[in-house]
Amino acid sequence: MTKTNKKTVAFCTLGCRVNQYETRAVEESFIKRGFEIGKFTDKCDAYVINTCTVTGESDRKSRQMIRRAVKYGKGKAVVAVMGCMSQTNAEAVSKIDGVNVVIGNGDKMSVVDRVIAGMGIISEANIPVHCVPDIHLYESIEDMSVTGSDNTRAFLKVVDGCENHCSYCIIPSARGKVRSKRPEKVVEECRDICKVGSCREIVLTGIETAAYGRDLGCDLATLVEMVSQNPDVRRIRLGSLEPTVLKEDFVRRLSKVKSFMPHFHLSLQSGSDSVLARMKRKYNTKMFYEKLELLRKVFPDCEITTDIIVGFPGETREEFEETLSFIEKCRFLYIHIFPYSDRKGTLASNMSGKLPLEEKTKRCAELNEKMVNIRREILQGYIGRKMPVLCETTKNGLVHGYTPNFIETRFENMNASPNDIIEIELCEVDKNAEFVFGL
Repeated sequence: MTKTNKKTVAFCTLGCRVNQYETRAVEESFIKRGFEIGKFTDKCDAYVINTCTVTGESDRKSRQMIRRAVKYGKGKAVVAVMGCMSQTNAEAVSKIDGVNVVIGNGDKMSVVDRVIAGMGIISEANIPVHCVPDIHLYESIEDMSVTGSDNTRAFLKVVDGCENHCSYCIIPSARGKVRSKRPEKVVEECRDICKVGSCREIVLTGIETAAYGRDLGCDLATLVEMVSQNPDVRRIRLGSLEPTVLKEDFVRRLSKVKSFMPHFHLSLQSGSDSVLARMKRKYNTKMFYEKLELLRKVFPDCEITTDIIVGFPGETREEFEETLSFIEKCRFLYIHIFPYSDRKGTLASNMSGKLPLEEKTKRCAELNEKMVNIRREILQGYIGRKMPVLCETTKNGLVHGYTPNFIETRFENMNASPNDIIEIELCEVDKNAEFVFGL
């Protein structure tokens, strides 16, 4: 890193795409205040760790990265911790040696002022500065935005908070009530992100993306239609959706937006109705499958990805077999598989029938094997077809990109540049069924 007179700040982001978006917004605010962005492993003047608490492993990684920042700063840097772990367990975070600032999820943009205030007054006797009010007191979404993207695909947070209160999830306690960004603000931000030509794909996302507009009297389909009016936005995708939002009018409106991409990530969590009931999800497998049928009817080439929690308290072998059978029926392109993680303060944490780690690990591997086999069959069905691919990066002489329905593709093309859309013939599935080679 080139030495300058500017102060340096480094970031570490854990967790979801929303956290990544928020870190980008905070980074830009530091740059406006004269800072340079350094590498997390370098010695910097300040470190900001944006934490995650969705699982026990997330907490462990967050603590690990906090301690690394303290080590890299050698006692002379301001160490600021923000995000979901700070919101739900501020006291524990503040007790980690070397932490100077603790901020929750309601006022992340204040981290710049708090870091600047801490410059030059760091000592072993310093007490961490807390800014962690009750998240449920916030009535509107925090004012933050980004003005660019380092990639061809940009994630744009349009809604914060979640009110589903699933029995296993701590996120409503970390994020509070649903709070949406006004649609005109989203449109303006899309314009800023795309204006320099560095991004052509926008992913509208949030903690509960499907809840967008509930507090404003508008809806997600209208937002997609408004964003699509920008000719620089070549592709629009949506973040993870609660299946219940997929009503026929909503789906058909999306299908009429030319820039909307036919890929949906729907949170399933289990393929067993009895487990779904214990999870307090708002649907059963029959309702979920009806949503898939609707999507595939309206979007003939659409692909679906999902999340599944393995080893929920009391999950019997029979219930797990029901999940295996259901994913065979649903034909998901990809499944994010998570072993159940106990979160203190949730209903599930007090449930009986906790499965041992070895059994959860075994079931995760079994589910993953089935998912890979299904994915390979799906990808094989595209061989010989020509599809437009948005070029993203080039590695080892191959261009990497995605089709409209989110099939990862790699191909040789010396003239391709990021943001180019090139029609490619899909010709061979990778041996691990991770991507497809194209010509």
